[in-house]
Amino acid sequence: METTQKDELSSFLSVLPPVDFCCVYGSTLHPNNQDKSKMVDYILGVSDPIKWHSANLKMNSDHYASWMVHLGGARLITNFADKVGVGVHFNPFVNWNDRKLKYGVVRMHDLVHDILDWKRFYLSGRLQKPVHMLVDNLDIEDVNSVNKRAAISAALLLLPSKFTEEDLYAKICSLSYMGDLRMFFAEDTNKVNKIVKGQFDLFQSMYKPFLEECETKNLLRFSSAEASHTKLVQDSSLSATRSLVSSLPASVRSQMGKSLGEKKFVSETGRVMGEVCISSREEAAKCMEKVMRRRVMVSSGRQAVSGFLAAGAINATMYLSQKMRKAWNSRA
Repeated sequence: METTQKDELSSFLSVLPPVDFCCVYGSTLHPNNQDKSKMVDYILGVSDPIKWHSANLKMNSDHYASWMVHLGGARLITNFADKVGVGVHFNPFVNWNDRKLKYGVVRMHDLVHDILDWKRFYLSGRLQKPVHMLVDNLDIEDVNSVNKRAAISAALLLLPSKFTEEDLYAKICSLSYMGDLRMFFAEDTNKVNKIVKGQFDLFQSMYKPFLEECETKNLLRFSSAEASHTKLVQDSSLSATRSLVSSLPASVRSQMGKSLGEKKFVSETGRVMGEVCISSREEAAKCMEKVMRRRVMVSSGRQAVSGFLAAGAINATMYLSQKMRKAWNSRA
């Protein structure tokens, strides 16, 4: 990202209370995107959402739905995000410097927990795709390495023995859309392919070290190199499958263990650990996909309800109509 563009995006933070983490994502990151009419998307991480929203209500009360401001203010906003949604409060359709913005506010503890454990698989899914970090006081970029490594493992489980580099990034990108209720009526059906093709170089730089790591472990190898059609071959043996499953977050492995069975063992540190019983790669892949599909479905449903109510009727209707227009155009 060019310095001028980064400075422009960072300047919005000057009208908000301080944050510990900030990233931008979406079409803003497309190398050839010059369309300033498109909404810019931010994720803001803060240590105490109630205190942050309290300060922001004094500075920018117009960013919030009026009913939330009048009925409960910062505490209601935060509790609503936690209890109804997935821990993130979004303010869409914010007008600033001739741009439309949307920003989501999340507690740092919840952000880190989702990145490491995929319990809600909401922001963790977002951070498996290219983002540009503007503020990173707690080194979330390093923490996110665990998330990216797990994303590659999940994608490899779902891919055949031979595939292209573009196939891999498309599968990683699709993880957070499996079971997403919006995909049935309010999302572009070609969204995954558009994201990967539009940001291929960003995906490549983002995942290169992890692909090299997999190659070192003999989990995959590069068979030929030709731009986005670089061909890869992966080891589809049971031992490789077990290695991939072991790299998935504990909450996913636990759910898989309930379906496939689990063997208990004592680790070198003296902790009792569980290992998923795997009899075939196909069975493991199918089970993991079912776990992730269910998780995404629940989170997307909760966030849709939370977002609709928190944004207010007018903003929510505008946002949904835009999404549905894109979805129907993609089906035409």
